[in-house]
Amino acid sequence: MTLVVLASINLATYCLFWLDKRAAQRNAWRASERMLLTFAIAGGSLGALAACHIHRHKTRKEPFRTLLLSIVTFHVGLVVATAFTDPELPSLLDAWAAIF
Repeated sequence: MTLVVLASINLATYCLFWLDKRAAQRNAWRASERMLLTFAIAGGSLGALAACHIHRHKTRKEPFRTLLLSIVTFHVGLVVATAFTDPELPSLLDAWAAIF
């Protein structure tokens, strides 16, 4: 369930960044940087990072770039900390290994 929610948030964030890039190219209404970063911090940081690199959007804009990379670093840290403190980790790794 958690993975489905995170995948949905990342997909929504990716789409928001992509739509903002298209709007920038057309001089149309833009999403605020606050909204983009809010979606990223809500769990969509990998979708945001992917959209930035794929669509070359907001890659040189400071402090936006630094804030986004900080959010990504924070989320990766949470995943690593959870992985090492989760008592079910050995069974999850066994299940993952069985798939491959």
